[in-house]
Amino acid sequence: MDSLRRGFANLRTLMESHGQLAHGAAERGEWNNNLEAACGALTAPQLLLALECRVVVATAAKVKIHVSTVDAYDVRKHCCTQTVKRSEDGAFRASVRCSVDAELQQHSRMEVRLYREEDLRPRCTRSCLGFTSFSIADLLRSKEPSSSQKLRTMDGGAGEVGEVTVSRLQVEEDEEEEEDERPADKRSVLCDTLHGSVQDRDNSPLMRAALCSQVCKVYRFQTEDRRWLLVREQMSETPLSFSLPRQLLSALVQEHEDRVLEVKELSDLSPHWDGLRHDVIAHCDQLTSAYRHTQAELDKLSTASSCFKASSSKSDRHLQFVPTNLHSQRMEVTGPDSAGVWYEVVTFGAPADHHQAFRHGGLKKLISKHADHRKSSVSYSRDEICRARELLASVARLQPLIFGLAEELLSVCAEVNFGRLREALDSLKEQTSLFIHALKDELVKRALLDIHDQSASNNHSDHVHSNGLHCEVAPADQEGAPSLRLQDAGEYGDEEWDRTWENVGKCLDCILAMVERLQGRERLLQEQSSPGDARSQNAASPSSCSSSSVSSWQEQLLPLVVTLRDCVREAVTKARAAMTFVVLQGAVAATVAQGPAQIVQRRHAVFSQGLSAVVCGFMLKLFGGLEDPEFLQQLLSVGILAQFESLLSTYGEEVGMLEDMEVGVADLSSVAFAITEAKSEQPDDLLPTLRGTWGGFVVQVPLPSENFRSLPQELQAGRLIRVEPVLFNVGINQHQSLADRFGDSSLQERINQQSCERLRAYCNKLRDKLPNTAGIQSLLDLLSSLDRSVEAKKRKNVEVLWMAAFVCRKVNGVRLTSCKSAKDRTAMSVTLEQCTILREQHALSQQHFSSALDSMRRSRLSWGQMLGCYGHSGLSMSGFEPTECPSALQGSWLQLCLASRRHFYPLAFLLVTSHLLVLWLIFSPVVLLPKYQ
Repeated sequence: MDSLRRGFANLRTLMESHGQLAHGAAERGEWNNNLEAACGALTAPQLLLALECRVVVATAAKVKIHVSTVDAYDVRKHCCTQTVKRSEDGAFRASVRCSVDAELQQHSRMEVRLYREEDLRPRCTRSCLGFTSFSIADLLRSKEPSSSQKLRTMDGGAGEVGEVTVSRLQVEEDEEEEEDERPADKRSVLCDTLHGSVQDRDNSPLMRAALCSQVCKVYRFQTEDRRWLLVREQMSETPLSFSLPRQLLSALVQEHEDRVLEVKELSDLSPHWDGLRHDVIAHCDQLTSAYRHTQAELDKLSTASSCFKASSSKSDRHLQFVPTNLHSQRMEVTGPDSAGVWYEVVTFGAPADHHQAFRHGGLKKLISKHADHRKSSVSYSRDEICRARELLASVARLQPLIFGLAEELLSVCAEVNFGRLREALDSLKEQTSLFIHALKDELVKRALLDIHDQSASNNHSDHVHSNGLHCEVAPADQEGAPSLRLQDAGEYGDEEWDRTWENVGKCLDCILAMVERLQGRERLLQEQSSPGDARSQNAASPSSCSSSSVSSWQEQLLPLVVTLRDCVREAVTKARAAMTFVVLQGAVAATVAQGPAQIVQRRHAVFSQGLSAVVCGFMLKLFGGLEDPEFLQQLLSVGILAQFESLLSTYGEEVGMLEDMEVGVADLSSVAFAITEAKSEQPDDLLPTLRGTWGGFVVQVPLPSENFRSLPQELQAGRLIRVEPVLFNVGINQHQSLADRFGDSSLQERINQQSCERLRAYCNKLRDKLPNTAGIQSLLDLLSSLDRSVEAKKRKNVEVLWMAAFVCRKVNGVRLTSCKSAKDRTAMSVTLEQCTILREQHALSQQHFSSALDSMRRSRLSWGQMLGCYGHSGLSMSGFEPTECPSALQGSWLQLCLASRRHFYPLAFLLVTSHLLVLWLIFSPVVLLPKYQ
């Protein structure tokens, strides 16, 4: 009985331990399907197997492989179930990962079953194509790396239905290692490497601030010299998808509210200018209301578990500012003789406003329609508008001071008190000098000229404002305030304003001269009086004089003081009108001149989507380069390059998306980064913050104190890091085939040409500032090749994309790839780029290139379905053939197959039907005319 109790206790302990392991793995997302699953937090050695199944009987192009283990404690423990596509040689290949403890090695067997794709029920014998099992202990003890097992039918028949080849994957041995080293030791080396990579880097506070919801897969690929590469692929969401749009909305709301207060504080305006002010207020109120509503909707989603917007929600109004399907694609490559090297690409749906759709085109076309209105308005810089506000405040403060001191001067004259008179004169002189100095600003003169020029250009024109007021603009009505009347005819010269503020100085000089003359005359009268009289000795002190003398002083100073007041009032009127014009025109240029509120909101939304992606890429680059002095110096000298790779076609609605993306990428050139010291290492304190206004946003990226203090002093002092964005687009799907044959690709050609010029300017600046940077001299040849590729104007010339990407990686830039929704084309591009990097940079074997590409693309399919990025239809439009991959290092650039073979049939059908339509149009009159004769 005691032995039975001990047996039950041991069984209970074992079952609880198995339950805890399974629960922990499920929480960490580690209960994945195969060798490609992430094993970063595993503590037990892992058994890594590759399966190759060949079925004799006829079957579909895809099967489901179910792998499980059978032992005394767990009759059937699930390992993985995979949907596998048949390769060209007729084999179905998959991989398996499972923990290998002592019990599993000694007592367990592994079972492999093949099912048809449409049925996954493990105990359903009708659709099972075959099964086999083998001993795990025999597999581990075997000296051969692989073994073959026969597939048998479920009914126990003697016939064989196929074969399964099981290959044991393990870390390669060094030549110095002993031959009898146990496989378990090699597996532990593999898991230790992964454990250190994940725990030390991905779980750091910095990475947790930039990335979330990470899924990982691990591969081992063979190199040309028959050694092994350990490749870890990581796909992550980012909290920036919602964090930065909310901050941007708050900044835009605050900016528009401040602008409304700014124009409301302006003085009384003429009907025309007051109508413009009303237009600005209405425009800002409309945007503020919309942004507050969007912000409230986003705040409701702040507690949601997902950190990204799925492509199915790209048209939702309340998610208009959130990037679609934003993910970080990171690949770490560990070679036999090198440490881990990271390659990063940020993928997201093309920044475009799907909510407003593209019936009337994209931003580029919509903005160009309002170019005439924008040209008719006068533009002023941000500094000039700030200076205008300061001058308005100075004028409003100095005018009453001057008038008050002038009144005080007249009152002091009644006392003929030389001491108080001198104090009043000094104060009047000081304040008037400050007034004149403020009026001498060239901005006032320029604004007055602009008012006159706009009066002449808008002569006898009319305008209907948002308040319904119909203003007929005449020269006499073109004024910044009712008291300002510009000339109806003739030229308004520069000297007009100079004479205005000079008159104020001349009036002050006249007052000073008159006071000096009156004081001199008074002293002369005192000297002529009796010198021995004590009362005469105190004549300079306060004393009362004759009423005629006091009356004479006031009568002579009063006209001069009145003239001074009139000159000051005239200067204030013109200066206030000019500065009001500057502030109002600045508000108009920032609101009404940008087009209707819908266009401005569209532009802000597109900018928000691109901003989130760029900030995510910059943070990853910064975190990876904190110990690289050359990279930090590059940030100080020339900023960071952001290379956008677009796979949109120039056909249909994607033309509007590309137009949106072009404007959004260009707007990112006004963004700058600043590195700050974080208050703590809490995730909220490490999130970037947005400061500034439209056209001058600064993203502050906090770093922990230890990392911050290791930066150069310039970065610690707040030196801004500028962003240089470039956009290269090459359409690759079947719609681009239609555009190349029947449509127009000039938009794509213009974008690539302009971006090529900006990229060359950035590289030239980098070469001038940092000539000793490694590999900087080779950029000339790369840029020349890029120029030739752009000028070639070939159809679907993906060499442009690959050359631009290679230059970007060469200069430590941020890589961003997108298509319509960052699903099919983007996944194909990223996986092809990763495999190309493995081949060119890490000597991946050419014969394993296709299998590596297929494995990565299958992982993208499973990730996308799991995360909700796209449905189970898979990567349906690749646009790339895995057998033909471009080389970024060879002289003869290998070409991509730009459309898969299945795309040929719809296109051929379209071409045939179009020819038949032409024939029908030609011969139909011949057939129809006899019937109507």
